[in-house]
Amino acid sequence: MKRQSSLIKLLVMAMTLTALFVATSKQAVAQEKSLYERLGGIFAIAAVVDHFSDAVVQNPIVGKTSKNPALREWHTKNLGRLPGLKFQRTLWVAQVSGGPFKFQATKPGKTDLGLEEAHRNLKISPEEFDEVAAELARSLDFAKVPAKEKGEVLAAFAAHKGEVTAGFKGKM
Repeated sequence: MKRQSSLIKLLVMAMTLTALFVATSKQAVAQEKSLYERLGGIFAIAAVVDHFSDAVVQNPIVGKTSKNPALREWHTKNLGRLPGLKFQRTLWVAQVSGGPFKFQATKPGKTDLGLEEAHRNLKISPEEFDEVAAELARSLDFAKVPAKEKGEVLAAFAAHKGEVTAGFKGKM
């Protein structure tokens, strides 16, 4: 009887340890690092945003020689605002990717991360948006961001295409 009681106690202890191990393993899987952490945090994000922002200015389709007069003007006459824009873009990416920072729009959209009002006067076409997305992809490649994270960043960016192109009304 004593032997059977000891065996039952060992069995219960083994089952408890197994359950604890399974629960801990599931918790570890559930606590995958955020995109923000996987990108390398605020300094890595700021480096990509810096490269991206400078590349957009030079981009012939959406930058200082763009056929879109609003984009051309912004990228030639408003470059004094570029450092602030880089800061805002960095905050936006940090928040979208799950970081501890809070983006506050200078021209609030319909949501905390809405971009429609900040871009409305630029009259950005869907094609121009796609070129900016391509520039972002090139900047992510430049920074050697892994494919999974690159895809997640581009998906987060693409999710706001309707907002960014809200001011576009057809041919310019």
